Amino acid sequence: MHTDFERCVRAVQAKDTRFDGVFFTAVKTTRIYCRPGCPVVPPKPRNMEFYASAAACQQAGFRACKRCRPDTSPGSPEWNQRADLTARAMRLIGDGVVDRDGVPGLARLLGYSERQIERQLLAELGAGPLALARAQRAQTARLLVETTGLPMADIAFAAGFASIRAFNDTVREVYALTPSELRTRAPHSRTSTPGALTLRLPFRKPLNPDNLFGHLAATAVPGVEEWRDGSYRRTLRLPYGHGIVSLTPGPDHIGCRLVLTDQRDLTVAISRCRRMLDLDADPVAVDDRLRADPLLAPLVDKAPGRRVPRTVDEAEFAVRAVLGQQVSTAAARTHAARLVLAHGEPVEDPEGGLTHLFPTPGALASLDPESLALPRSRRATLLTLVRQLADGELTLGPESDWDEARARLTALPGFGPWTVEAIAMRALGDPDAFLPTDLGMRRAAKELGLPHTPAALTARAAAWRPWRAYATQYLWATDDHPINFLPA
Repeated sequence: MHTDFERCVRAVQAKDTRFDGVFFTAVKTTRIYCRPGCPVVPPKPRNMEFYASAAACQQAGFRACKRCRPDTSPGSPEWNQRADLTARAMRLIGDGVVDRDGVPGLARLLGYSERQIERQLLAELGAGPLALARAQRAQTARLLVETTGLPMADIAFAAGFASIRAFNDTVREVYALTPSELRTRAPHSRTSTPGALTLRLPFRKPLNPDNLFGHLAATAVPGVEEWRDGSYRRTLRLPYGHGIVSLTPGPDHIGCRLVLTDQRDLTVAISRCRRMLDLDADPVAVDDRLRADPLLAPLVDKAPGRRVPRTVDEAEFAVRAVLGQQVSTAAARTHAARLVLAHGEPVEDPEGGLTHLFPTPGALASLDPESLALPRSRRATLLTLVRQLADGELTLGPESDWDEARARLTALPGFGPWTVEAIAMRALGDPDAFLPTDLGMRRAAKELGLPHTPAALTARAAAWRPWRAYATQYLWATDDHPINFLPA
């Protein structure tokens, strides 16, 4: 996108917020970079330059606009649409891998050399992994400075900086303000609850929260998730500790309240919550493609902006997908709740009813199969899955190649197309995952006049690519979808 100069100019002149986070506008005369939807008078086209990332703008010597705050834009939808090297690297950087393990850790997870990753990111984004991670640290630092009363030294290390000097220098360079000046200018009130942080998660409009929060609430595992006072709440297992998040839908943002045992987990917690709620999606592009099908168009027009509810823990979702094979939603929740009580780690939640973290694959790998109230074949499926996850033979994280993960899942006993595609959709995040064998899908398709046998529905859905996971959400919305009676 950023290489199409005329298209970028039109987006900036129209102040089109759909492109916020997709590219950044750098103004050569002021040395400031903005989001396309910046409310100020657009600069003359001859004074504009366009970059694919905030990090590239910063490397070129531009500082962030104080009016439109480009670092608060939604993330680029590119990284949720693709599974190539660049997209996987960006997902891992967002998950804090470079801050924790450096570029060697990033290269190890991706299976490429450091030089190759550097070259690929520079070619596509104009910045290498260290610069991209630095830009993310600057954003986290600003958030902590403006919304908490933490001492600056604590903020520096919580944001991932190696020293207070690096923190001060980066904040001054990116925002043209010292950390103290940032705090003084901040209009927001600061939380007084120890370890708590309140912030807003932006998204591209439209967003329909019904299927998103409705699904999360309907499938919530007692003790791990709950719907309370208009908010979806759940526990989070994080690299340095654990947390509890409350997410509240709003007209132009998602309210997010985080309580963390270690502030260094802030960036990762935000990234995972955004991913779970699919907040970096481009709903206009999705809906335009689906609306081209005359039988889907009424569903899209009735409730545009549906998102794909995903997960904060890929291994957790895979376990829950197996528990949900051929049973009702209520039965799947019951099975998961038993595992949580027996093998999850207890947590304290003074503000609600959350009690545990979902058990890790390692904690489940040694459980007694006779303790599972499941058919014998499903016990074997579950134990095989958790052991492979625990041993690292199967990975479902941000580094995963979607096709390779599908192949590995398919090779496991008890994993049919429904389970594999459910994991691809909700855990891997593939926007083109599709479940033509699902009973709710077939029932909705028949009601709309679409082909409803798996083969015929798959053929019709070829025109919906690469957004078949979103088409699934629109079809599911027409059905109660209480149970999957079909093979796993």
